[in-house]
Amino acid sequence: MISIPDDISIPESEIELRFVHASGPGGQNINKVATAVQLRFDVAHSSFLSDDVRQRLKQLAGRRMTKQGVLILRAQKFRTQERNRKEALERLAGLIQKASEKPKPRRKTQQTIESKKRRREAKRRRSEIKRLRQADFQSDGSF
Repeated sequence: MISIPDDISIPESEIELRFVHASGPGGQNINKVATAVQLRFDVAHSSFLSDDVRQRLKQLAGRRMTKQGVLILRAQKFRTQERNRKEALERLAGLIQKASEKPKPRRKTQQTIESKKRRREAKRRRSEIKRLRQADFQSDGSF
């Protein structure tokens, strides 16, 4: 059972772990030992996630989530299966933790009068620069 704050617990039966060959340098050992971990978690069919958490998790996962709603995380940072397995589970817990946080609602604000004045002044200055350039170009036909 993986426990995540905010009262979310996911049984390990819903998480599939596969050990695969890691890429990168490693000498002869890399051809013999499958140390990288591929974690699969079916977000779409998990009964332990609420709909809003599921939706935010889909946004956070991006390309790591398949069209069928399966989240795939790959961990190959370490040389041992156990450490890679632990890292993959921690990353999954971190993603779910982040997805469980409700975003703060955006409050509409108005521009201050001073900021409007600064913007108009900047536009006026820029316009003046361009107008002077145009006058120089028309007078002699070249730069």
